[in-house]
Amino acid sequence: MRMSGNTILITGGATGIGFSMAKLFLERGNTVVICGRREGRLAKAAEELRGIHTVGCDVADPAQRDELYRYMSEKFPDTNILINNAGVQRDIDLTKRIPDAENDEIRINLEAPISLSAQFVPLLRGKDNAAIVNVSSGLAFFVERATGMPIYSATKAGLHTFSIAQRRQLAPIGIRVIEIIPPMVESELNMEGRRKRNMLKSPFMISSDEFSAAALAKMEQDVDEIRLER
Repeated sequence: MRMSGNTILITGGATGIGFSMAKLFLERGNTVVICGRREGRLAKAAEELRGIHTVGCDVADPAQRDELYRYMSEKFPDTNILINNAGVQRDIDLTKRIPDAENDEIRINLEAPISLSAQFVPLLRGKDNAAIVNVSSGLAFFVERATGMPIYSATKAGLHTFSIAQRRQLAPIGIRVIEIIPPMVESELNMEGRRKRNMLKSPFMISSDEFSAAALAKMEQDVDEIRLER
């Protein structure tokens, strides 16, 4: 995969893995657009990353996904890489009723990547170095470690399966599908749950910068399913 000269959209790009990947892609001479639902975080990212483009979007909302696609088509018609990175994780006790608000794990982690991928196919099709990158999770596979986050692990397992089918369907039209499977990464993901489990720091945890650098190296080597373990 060519790592420079691309136009890239990263969802959830204002913090964590998305922010680190945006920084590295900018350094390599790419045009990078990040989206997120928190305007304050987007503004802070824009201050820290000279040359980054930002757009507000809650990918859980179908109408905002539609608007994001229109925006990218009009403002960045050369877009050739979509990185589905936005994600949320919550601790959920299945012995109790799951509040409706918790369902944004399904909308953001699974529904949004599926929907955005389909929407962006016409824009990516025919472009040189076209790719869709899905960020899943090691918790899709190590379910015994995800007992407290059952919906999160289920959505990431679904994204893994979707990525396999998507890769096979899009290969004939020249769009690569890459899945990145992170281990435990230092980020703002589910800080409340991590604090409760005393897991804000762990010998198994790596920084988002370290992880993103390793992931980009694997992309450059044309690895389609990128697993990085600590």
